[in-house]
Amino acid sequence: MEHVDVAVIGGGQSGLATAHALRRQGLKPVILEASAQTSGSWPRYYDSLTLFSPAGRSSLPGLPFGGDPDRYPHRDEVIAYLLRYADRLDADIRTGVRVREVATADEGFTLTLEEGCQLSARSVVAASGTFGRPYLPALPGLEQYAGAILHAAEYRAPRSFAGLGVPPAGGWGRVVVVGAGNSAVQIAAELAAHARVTLAARHPARFTRQHVLGRDLHWWLRVTGIDVLPVGRFLRTPPTQLVIDDGRYRAAVTAGAPDVRPVFSGIEGTKVTWTDGSTEEVDTIVLATGYRPDLDYLRPLGTLDADGHPQHREGVSTTHSGLAYVGLEWQRSLSSNSLRGVGRDATRIAGRLAGRLAARLRAR
Repeated sequence: MEHVDVAVIGGGQSGLATAHALRRQGLKPVILEASAQTSGSWPRYYDSLTLFSPAGRSSLPGLPFGGDPDRYPHRDEVIAYLLRYADRLDADIRTGVRVREVATADEGFTLTLEEGCQLSARSVVAASGTFGRPYLPALPGLEQYAGAILHAAEYRAPRSFAGLGVPPAGGWGRVVVVGAGNSAVQIAAELAAHARVTLAARHPARFTRQHVLGRDLHWWLRVTGIDVLPVGRFLRTPPTQLVIDDGRYRAAVTAGAPDVRPVFSGIEGTKVTWTDGSTEEVDTIVLATGYRPDLDYLRPLGTLDADGHPQHREGVSTTHSGLAYVGLEWQRSLSSNSLRGVGRDATRIAGRLAGRLAARLRAR
């Protein structure tokens, strides 16, 4: 069996930042990435996505994003940046390698890969993100809905509705987007140019301006220290997400494209019942309802709670020594699962793991 210092599961922004931090600690990480390239979930996001933070504040440690620091990079620019980062990273990166499960062993952990072979690691960092586990909430009547349902993870552009049974002639039918976060509002506004769209949520979307007093919101988050406050452990439930708005989305909602309603109270066939008792036919429901940590490979360890969330404190496992996480939402701070903040968490975790391995060597 092959033996490694640290196995980093996931080769997206979190895994790459972790490997960089581990190398600076003198360790030799091995990145295990299930897909064919080291760009995480970015290639699977919807076509029009851009970063919410400007390029000058969206870099991983050791490599500036480049270009105009005030622009908001497009999804494809982020992919190219992550591939460039991986090329310059002095680490063992293995793509097309999916981890099936992780179990404890005398010297740390045994990882069983999808093809059946195994390797052992003194430490493991779970950096697989959340995109592989879209959250599907229990909504009234949704299981009986006879129309097309897709999660935001499956959405690319309005043209992707072709083949879902949505009538393209004279428009794209009647669409309901469920959610109140950035993705929900952006997808709903984009579709509203092709269809009659409702943004449905339990709580209305809360907008915040992208620029305040001539500065990007993230400049203010940094200079005030809000972006790095270690508040994650105090939040059992993350706060309602704010929709970062450059002026377009609030204006679209105000204009009724999309219109906004409370989430439906029931469904029969393709007929949706709203909370005011009215009913109408709906062709497609898009669930922009977020994600949960994609960590099923850790279930043999017993470190996940009933909802699949890891038991940790600021990324350090509270159940298994040598196990850590990077890239969890609100892992430590507001920016923990973002390009601008994941490097800070990775540095902390790498320091903890390096200290642990050094202590074990001294004990021997």
